[in-house]
Amino acid sequence: MSKQEWDALTESERAFLINSYEIDILPGVRGDLEEADQSAPVGELAQILLGLVDRGWIEVCRVTPWTSPTGREGFRPGAPVPRDLLQGLLRDAANWEYPEDGDWIGALTLVETAEGQKITRLQPGETAE
Repeated sequence: MSKQEWDALTESERAFLINSYEIDILPGVRGDLEEADQSAPVGELAQILLGLVDRGWIEVCRVTPWTSPTGREGFRPGAPVPRDLLQGLLRDAANWEYPEDGDWIGALTLVETAEGQKITRLQPGETAE
């Protein structure tokens, strides 16, 4: 099923899924979008992303600080942003730009869900062509 669904996606939908697989921050998707969508208004891009969120394939989270068991500091995705807040956040152009100070803490990040993994990975019995 995943290959069939993957093939049915637009190039831009695939870009969002790939970036969620990589747990990239939202601005990272811009360079991977279909050429026509790279300069699209953020409201249009938000609709593409929200469609994938509504299918249960992607969660949008905020980057939070994290300390590993060995004491190394880093960051990871926090809790998913509630769906009712996403529309407004995704319409804010600032969320689609890399932070000027280079600090990703608080930035929106795309996270693949277990359902999304069924789309981005071949399922048992499927073969790549």
